[in-house]
Amino acid sequence: MKNLKDILYSVTLTSVKGTTDVNANAIVFDSRKANENSIFVAIKGTAVDGHDFISPVIEKGCKIIVAEQEVEVSDEVTLIVTDNTQKALAIMATNFYDHPSAKLKLVGVTGTNGKTTTTTLLFNLFSKLGHKCGLLSTVVNKIGDKDIVATHTTPDPVALNELLNQMVEEGCSHCFMEVSSHAVHQHRITGLKFTGGVFTNITHDHLDYHKTFQEYIRVKKTFFDNLPADAFSLVNVDDKNGMVMLQNTKASKYSFALKSPADFKVKVLENQFSGLVLNLCGTEVWSRLIGDFNAYNLVAVYAVSELLGEDKLEVLTVLSNLESVEGRFQYTTSDKGITAIVDYAHTPDALENVLKTIDNIRTKNETVYTVVGCGGDRDKAKRPKMAGIACEMSDKVIITSDNPRSEDPKVIIEEMMEGVEGLHFKKTLSIEDREQAIKTAVSMAEKGDIILIAGKGHEKYQEIKGVKHHFDDMETVTNLFKKLEK
Repeated sequence: MKNLKDILYSVTLTSVKGTTDVNANAIVFDSRKANENSIFVAIKGTAVDGHDFISPVIEKGCKIIVAEQEVEVSDEVTLIVTDNTQKALAIMATNFYDHPSAKLKLVGVTGTNGKTTTTTLLFNLFSKLGHKCGLLSTVVNKIGDKDIVATHTTPDPVALNELLNQMVEEGCSHCFMEVSSHAVHQHRITGLKFTGGVFTNITHDHLDYHKTFQEYIRVKKTFFDNLPADAFSLVNVDDKNGMVMLQNTKASKYSFALKSPADFKVKVLENQFSGLVLNLCGTEVWSRLIGDFNAYNLVAVYAVSELLGEDKLEVLTVLSNLESVEGRFQYTTSDKGITAIVDYAHTPDALENVLKTIDNIRTKNETVYTVVGCGGDRDKAKRPKMAGIACEMSDKVIITSDNPRSEDPKVIIEEMMEGVEGLHFKKTLSIEDREQAIKTAVSMAEKGDIILIAGKGHEKYQEIKGVKHHFDDMETVTNLFKKLEK
């Protein structure tokens, strides 16, 4: 139980009806979870408005309501009115759990691509350096060795603070978390105290939500604007928006780069399927990871470790043994010598980076097959771009379903095909069934050929008409390889 006065500390209040000297044991914004001991916060969502459920939750016995507008309530109900319930929810959740983020070294990683790999590598590095750590990522949330299923890139404020509080209670000293643009815009991270923030890059994505690229940049920048003076901000200055992120931040400013002058510099000396040889801040290092994009991830991870005071030699030793993150340039080779790469690349820039990496490694004597689709109910503008990049940089392309969600997969494929130029028609197939598309690529490939299966990466499902069906790209191609070997 916690007193409402304490829970409301720092929340901007427009009006208060009833007493704030009452206790509550939970904060909820889902009306189905409300009860007589909880606070119900009415959130205006994209599909549902929580204000429509105020009367039903009161009927269930809930006696504390937080809303953005005055509503009729009885004398025994406390009504708190604030100008932004999303923001209020985040601050209230932080207060309810006694500010757990301030008790950890919390590092947030934001950007279009590289968030999952960077946070996961940081978690693995610091764990191997002897720290008990937390991880909040698209793939999984972790508290030490314990896995917790992730449903969003960044959880809602209540779940987020609850997880951070569990980390504190279980002795974690560090937490590394992905910070999505949705989370910033929806105030999911409001009230958290970050030790540092990392910017990887920004490219075309989520314009279905943010509408314009400039708005997408502005939202990302807000994360750095709000970092405290005793935090660090670390940005990729090879991305022209890296310096934009630093413009108004009060945090200490640092940069990393592959091509530009920077505080933390990396150079790729060798790039093969066996790994990377890097010059990392003046020291030659071998890594199991592959590609220029992973060189960026590795220098960012190294920079964070130095900014958090870790021993350089220990860090470099552990870095060289870290393995790739599931679904990020994850590859397998059949007995017949066909290599399949599974990657989460679901933006034009990410797909281009992966195909560039393959092009840098290949001998040019083999055929590169790309199996790619685009998700439904998401940014439609990137669909023809994704197909165009796949055709420009591959020898054969199979356009297929990703997670069509509520959309007709045929329509998504047709919209992707609009990006295929006439000279590429002969090398392009469209196969709606994703398993059949992968099977076709495997059956066409010969010894030495490379198959890129892009878009879903670590995901173990395919969402069709609101239903998630088991589907795993790596499992699918591995099983097909085994059948080939018989």
